[in-house]
Amino acid sequence: MTERLRAMFCDHLSIMRGKYLPPEKMRDDESRFARPTFAVQYDKDLLIEAPGTLCLEGIPDMALRWKGDEIRQGWEPGTKVVLGDLYGGDGAPVPMCPRGALKRAVAAWEAKGLTPKVGIELEAYAFVRRDDGSIVPYDTPGGVVYGTGNFTDPRRFTDAIWAKAQEIGLPLDLITAEYDTPQYEFTLSFDSAVGHVDTVVLFRQMAREIAWDHGILLSFLPKPIVGKGGSGLHVNLSFTDRKEHNALAQGERGDPRGLSDLAQGCIAGWMQHHKAMAGLMAPNALSYARLQPASLSGYWCNWGGDNRNVTVRVSAEGGKKARLEHRMADAAANPYTVVATVLQAALLGVEGKYPLPPMETGDGFTCNDAPHGVAASLSEALDDLSADRALGAAVGAGLVENHIYMKRAEVEKTKDLTGDALRDWYIWYI
Repeated sequence: MTERLRAMFCDHLSIMRGKYLPPEKMRDDESRFARPTFAVQYDKDLLIEAPGTLCLEGIPDMALRWKGDEIRQGWEPGTKVVLGDLYGGDGAPVPMCPRGALKRAVAAWEAKGLTPKVGIELEAYAFVRRDDGSIVPYDTPGGVVYGTGNFTDPRRFTDAIWAKAQEIGLPLDLITAEYDTPQYEFTLSFDSAVGHVDTVVLFRQMAREIAWDHGILLSFLPKPIVGKGGSGLHVNLSFTDRKEHNALAQGERGDPRGLSDLAQGCIAGWMQHHKAMAGLMAPNALSYARLQPASLSGYWCNWGGDNRNVTVRVSAEGGKKARLEHRMADAAANPYTVVATVLQAALLGVEGKYPLPPMETGDGFTCNDAPHGVAASLSEALDDLSADRALGAAVGAGLVENHIYMKRAEVEKTKDLTGDALRDWYIWYI
């Protein structure tokens, strides 16, 4: 097969958009897309007059630009892949571009002499499609938490994902089964923020496509099966200083009672902006079925040590492995937007010298130490986001304005859907 380039970007809906291009594009180059891609909904209804999309100004182009040295080996035969940044006709960055928002967040931390390092854990459920078109969970009768082998994955689609990731250099740390079958976890190796999220969005697309080759519809929806656990996108964060030391380190063990000033500032920022962060990091009608009390998710505005029932978990590993884990997000959110939000809220805490609330001392199920949880619905979370002007300005006013507009339209489109009908409105895309 003749070599080709697949140029892509991850949009406001966390959908990968792209084009196949000829080999002469494998250098610093660009390709054009309609700017009102950021006005499209999951159901592909008519374009919505969303802010920043210029829908009523001729549906103009935007340019996806990439660097030749960022081109990677793809997973399809004869195909390489690249991710880029979006620019308008005036040459200015498109404000809705999530990758651009993450680059701005990284630059803000680098101005303080710190480089963010990120590791993301993805969770997903597996489904199959019957001959009548209905979608049902993948049958794994012997599946258990931390399961491996053919009882956990009879069709061995996860083996194929692992093999292809190794072949093309996408650095996987682990694949395992989660508590609720047929649910799986995929963890990717720690790296610098932008490079890591690039790897995450490519891995997620690759995993869905390879799973489909095996007859599996792999879904990263936050709560696709009523009565089973949710799927999150956990963000593990640390920083290196100019000497390449872990700037979060405070002792050889991750003792939450002896946090560095930097760690305290980050956590304080996350607590202060907890409710608004949900509007960006849990932006799906199903997100709020997952974000519930006593659900091992990021519902409560709390933090603690090695405790999976808090939103911000301080790793038990200290020294050079010291890190903080933020557990609110799910993969219905754009991963670039998620990490940009985590970084910007943390920076607001550090620069604003926010007071750090007390550590969670309970069992995490009742959370008497937590002042509140997240909103009860996507609509209310968007209200919280709209009211938090500091966080919105930090992440990017143009991105947040477009996000709120599009997600309010999504609320209207899904308000009468429940159960499998609501799941199926999303499942082919997330």
